[in-house]
Amino acid sequence: MPGQLLTIGHSNHPFETFAGLLLQNGITAVADVRSTPHSSYNPQFNREPLAARLSDAGIAYVFLGEELGARRLEPECYRGDQVDFLLTSRSALFARGLKRVSEGLKQFDIALMCAEKDPLECHRTGLVCRRGASHLGRPGHIRPDGSIETCDDLETRLLDLAGQPRTDLFRSLEDRLDEAYAWLERRIAYRKPAGKRL
Repeated sequence: MPGQLLTIGHSNHPFETFAGLLLQNGITAVADVRSTPHSSYNPQFNREPLAARLSDAGIAYVFLGEELGARRLEPECYRGDQVDFLLTSRSALFARGLKRVSEGLKQFDIALMCAEKDPLECHRTGLVCRRGASHLGRPGHIRPDGSIETCDDLETRLLDLAGQPRTDLFRSLEDRLDEAYAWLERRIAYRKPAGKRL
């Protein structure tokens, strides 16, 4: 049986609270999908100390920010100054990241970790989960109270936020979700600062 895949945002949790959320949900490995695995506001989630403390808690750690992060290094992943999630999903690096997660699920129960508390404020939903669904399925999302928000529940919330009706006589759910995810991407996809080149 393949392992389960969930996502989590470290937010500003104390490390003990964060580790508790992982253990409560059976997570045995964290895949860090932050492009920059450091936080001046929450240094407990800097890459090296985080990996060490997770190991002490019996949880493996792998950094996949280059492969699955929001700030892409490949110029072909940009449309203008903003990352394009569809273009990113076609990149070799992104495919390599998905493959590593898929392989990892043969041994571990994995949480894809980024910084944002709400998965609808984070690329882990719009890019990794949405564009990686054919490889990863439909992960649930660990919320700050330890509950799991299913992908279906998250997408219902996304429809509401994006101003899309939950039911529509003329448009399919798939079409409405496509529009809602496009709305989300416009809001959260990384934009290069003015004048910056890759």
